Amino acid sequence: MSIADRIQVENVTVLSDDWYVLKKTIFSFRRTDGSWQQQSRETYDRGNGATILLYDLARRTVILTRQFRYPAFVNGHDDLLIEAPAGLLDNAEPETRIRAETEEETGFRVRDVRQIFDAFMSPGSVTERLHFFVGAYEPGDRASQGGGNEDEGEDIAVIETTIDDALAMVASGAIRDAKTIMLLQYAALNIFSTSELQTPVAA
Repeated sequence: MSIADRIQVENVTVLSDDWYVLKKTIFSFRRTDGSWQQQSRETYDRGNGATILLYDLARRTVILTRQFRYPAFVNGHDDLLIEAPAGLLDNAEPETRIRAETEEETGFRVRDVRQIFDAFMSPGSVTERLHFFVGAYEPGDRASQGGGNEDEGEDIAVIETTIDDALAMVASGAIRDAKTIMLLQYAALNIFSTSELQTPVAA
């Protein structure tokens, strides 16, 4: 039996479509014991996205960004957020979109990118599925200063740091963005030699 066979949608109400779409859905879910239970959930649909970690294996460096995130600020993060480049797909293929987003945010024109996995980042309320990529870079691959799209309110700084320092920032709480932590840990385990790391990977 598929999950679709265990769901009976009874009512859907659009609560907001000002920026993205917030819906309230009343449905019945067939529990493991066979009984039906009525439930109500709100879902926020902002589309799917992609993110990437650029890495230079020879110099043991990675490219990150720093920018203002209002939702993080109102939840107590009184600083800019350090992140891997990312963006919504806007109906494009994930690889196509992450190439464009990377150049827009960082100025780097990536040559080879590789998708490593995809994940639901907040499945209790947000529908977004995020596609994770890694890609090698060299200093000469930077075609512009990046900085993001000013019309969208972006004011992005580019950070080049070592993988060791990036992992130390995770451990200290300087990096708190989930997608970035996931990419850094993947890189530590699968790209850079973990035996050479000075800082242990955060659990």
